[in-house]
Amino acid sequence: MAIQLKEFATNLVAVVEPDTSARVVAQLMRRHHIGALVVVDALDKNKPVGIVTDRDLVLELMAEGLDPAVFTAGDIMSVDLVKAQPEMDAMDAVQLMKKYRLRRLVIVDKEGNLAGILTIEDVLGLLTHELADLAVDLGSARDRETREQAMKHAA
Repeated sequence: MAIQLKEFATNLVAVVEPDTSARVVAQLMRRHHIGALVVVDALDKNKPVGIVTDRDLVLELMAEGLDPAVFTAGDIMSVDLVKAQPEMDAMDAVQLMKKYRLRRLVIVDKEGNLAGILTIEDVLGLLTHELADLAVDLGSARDRETREQAMKHAA
């Protein structure tokens, strides 16, 4: 059975505008315990224009000794967003993540409005749940077979 992104991906997304300082970006990530913020258009806050990650902060600013109060989310964000739609099949999304070596996919609706974010943690949670269900089902089948065998031998 296919599972669509809208069934399990994160629909509450932390966002910033391009002119938000990198220092504020880092503070928001820390406060919300997240590794990325979606950057939205300053005029249309529903339109994602980029994503800034904790890795961007480290590689673009910290490692270069640059002042995070001077640089903005717009300066360090990735603008080549790989987007998914809420109806996309989970395994197709995983293939996209694999193809582009991403930990996150921005989810947009048909109009291009921000609808959510798919993180590697979301995928791992889904897989964990599915594997746990499989283990329960297999255990039930094994128990049923054991009972049936015992009944055959008792008869």
